[in-house]
Amino acid sequence: MLLHPAVIALLLTSLLSSILLLYSAYYGYLVIQQWDLSSGSELQLSLERRTYLISTILTYLFVFQILSLFLYLFTADSLHTLFVGAMCAAGTLHVNGYGYPALLLKIFNVLAAGVWLIVNFVDNRAYDYPLVQKKYVLLLVISPFILAETVMLAQYFLHLEPNIITSCCGSLFSEGAQSISSNLVSLPARIMGPALYLSMAASIGSGLGFYRTGKGGYLFSLLAAGAFVVAIPAVISFVSPYIYELPGHHCPFCILQREYGYVGYPLYAGLLGGVVAGLGVGALMPFRKRESLALLIPSVQKRLTLVSMLGYLVFLAIVTYCLAASNLVQ
Repeated sequence: MLLHPAVIALLLTSLLSSILLLYSAYYGYLVIQQWDLSSGSELQLSLERRTYLISTILTYLFVFQILSLFLYLFTADSLHTLFVGAMCAAGTLHVNGYGYPALLLKIFNVLAAGVWLIVNFVDNRAYDYPLVQKKYVLLLVISPFILAETVMLAQYFLHLEPNIITSCCGSLFSEGAQSISSNLVSLPARIMGPALYLSMAASIGSGLGFYRTGKGGYLFSLLAAGAFVVAIPAVISFVSPYIYELPGHHCPFCILQREYGYVGYPLYAGLLGGVVAGLGVGALMPFRKRESLALLIPSVQKRLTLVSMLGYLVFLAIVTYCLAASNLVQ
């Protein structure tokens, strides 16, 4: 293992998070099975006190889970100088078979953690905690993925060997390679460009409609998720070459480097903020008619809609600026 401060920090915090998650999941299971707000039993009082502690633990844990995605990318990028052939995080993550699976798990867990935080926020502001069992069911669903991420992360960092020759992003993200990344690169830019703007416009347009009328929440959430799915391959196949001003350079990681103004961080932050808030709107839709939530949820959903639209507008603004400022002509 490389004794790098960021590597040690990621491993230790991931291990600590997993321990706290197992503790929270255990009591979450008890809440699912035995929660009864109408009861004044000692068990119920104990569970109620415990839920405050668990809610606080999970809030900090999931906020770190979101931030750790960017720390993981930053760490992978900063380590690329230690490996022959690597020019950015793309090569570092390719050093062994655990880097990219850990990244995919992290992205999924960021989305799931964001939705849980939204549900928990709403539940804690209702007088009867109507979503307490629902959010702990969601916690039990999320927990195996976060534990799997911890295992994958440990395997990745523990098997990093500086003497390994890896591939550069130019070979990983090229049309000639036989991989998923090459398939994304091969997507026609003339199709992905319009698809990106149309999907974002559809998401933002449905968000405006939902914000004004309170109707179409599921549609907005679905379109926000769809825009995220379209945006990832569009960044690789369409946007990246304009940032690098090289028609054959499609790496989604080099934009995190200083040479390109670290533009990848706000770009991806806006994208993640947009999709998490959009998914949160959909996650709250089934509970709008609960008596204790009837006034709270519409207000929270309006704020989430604004956050989602703002996130996607930031993403689009950065993309549009990069396209307009680029000297590349395709």
